Formats: sequence, structure tokens, C-alpha cells
Amino acid sequence: MFSYIYGKSNITFAGILQEQASIPMTDKSYVIYAGPLDESLLDTQKVTFNTINQYSFCLAQEDIEFKNALQQSDVLLPDGISIVHLVRLLTGKKLKKIAGYDLHNFFLAHYNETGGSCFYLGSSQNTLDKIEKRVRSEYPSLRVGGYSPPYKTEFSDEDNLKMIKAVSDFKPDVLFIGMTAPKQEKWANKFKNELDVKKICSIGAVFDFFAGTVKRPSQFWINLGLEWLFRLSKEPRRMWRRYLYYGPKFVFQILKGKIAPTTFILKSGEIKHVS
Repeated sequence: MFSYIYGKSNITFAGILQEQASIPMTDKSYVIYAGPLDESLLDTQKVTFNTINQYSFCLAQEDIEFKNALQQSDVLLPDGISIVHLVRLLTGKKLKKIAGYDLHNFFLAHYNETGGSCFYLGSSQNTLDKIEKRVRSEYPSLRVGGYSPPYKTEFSDEDNLKMIKAVSDFKPDVLFIGMTAPKQEKWANKFKNELDVKKICSIGAVFDFFAGTVKRPSQFWINLGLEWLFRLSKEPRRMWRRYLYYGPKFVFQILKGKIAPTTFILKSGEIKHVS
């Protein structure tokens, strides 16, 4: 059995697993979607989709508004191999990594078949133009639009009203938000009830990957669980803090036993609506 001794702490993960029989949800819990990307996600109600990885988990501990946004997600996807492994350690259950890129492609394919629509909120106009060009080429039955908000740490009331109006005037079936974490999740959680859209997906870097402005790691790196290393090597200035600071911080919390078994609650094949 794997155990780790750090200072005076002796943490045995096997011992943690034996205590998993029935764990109640607490105010520190994250309800993670453990089902597949299928028709169960095509709920007719308004649904917010967010993702969680080691970076967003650590960041949420420092930002209560961000933590609330993640916890109030209707669907919280495990978009990080470290989260997948940790959930297995804490619960003994296998969990499949589902990236924001996978969610994005799932909705594009579905709404292309049904003649639906999508809207991209975030990034530069140049990136949005590339996205729209690719969508029209690969998903010709899909109506697509976008809006590039100003680059600011915080949006003004006027900025928010313009963004809400741009989305609601278009009335998309699915809204993709790409403003990086935690900004995008907090914005979506704050204004979701004012947006005339059924599906709201905070997917960050997917905008650049899909537009081709940033190269996405190949399936080879993804299968090895080293997507983070590829991204770090390509964008060290932007990614160093995410992986070289928050990565060790995340591991340290695991080894010190600071992440409780009640932290992650798995839900399969259902949407948890949060009012």
C-alpha cells in the first residue's frame, strides 16, 4: 500500500479508501460529473458547464467567489489528470478526464446536426474570426457568432451590459466563454440568469486551440498524462505559475492529508441543477 511520511505525518491512502462507504456532501465539496458526453447533457433547462483541474482547485482555495462558481456548476468536468488520479485515491473510483475541448466538440457536432447555433464570448477579434471561419467550414449547418470584450482585469457595468446584450440578441443554443480562469467562471455564474441561452460553457484555452493560434498537445502527450508539460514548454511565461507553483502546492496538500475524502462527490449521467 502506498504511504508517505512527511515530518510527523504518516498518510496511508489505503486507509483513506476504507472510509469511503458513504460520504456526505459538505460545503467544501465539488460535485464532479462522472458520466459520458451524451444526450443526458442536452437538458432543456439552463445548464452551466465548468471544468476543474489542479490549478483551478488551488486557485479556488484563495478565491471564494471562484470556489462558489465551481461548486454551483450544473456540470463540473474533471479536466485534469491530477484530479482524475486524486479522485481515484480518495474514492477508489475510476474517473475519465473530460477536457473543455471535448465538450466544445461535442456541442458543435450536436448542434450542427440539429441546425442549432453557438456563440463565442472572449478573446481577440482576430481569434474569433479564425474560430468562426473554421466553424463555418467544418460545421456548415451551425449558425455562429462572437463578441470580443475589452481586455481588463474587471469589466465595468457598461462592459457587462454589452456582453449580455451581444449574447442575448444572438440567442445561441450554446455559449462558449473564453476569458481564462477564474474570470470566465465568475462572470458566467454572476450573469447566467440574465443570458438568453440554455448552455453556458467556460472553456478558456479552447478558443486558441480551435483557432490554431496556440498549438494543442497531441493525443500522444494527452494519453501519457503530460499535456501540462507540453503546454509549459510552449508557453513558459504564461504557464509557469500554473504548473510550477500550483502543481507542487496541490501535491503538498495531498501528501499532508489536507484534501479530505468528502472533497469530491461523483455524479454519473445526471445534471445537478443549482439555483
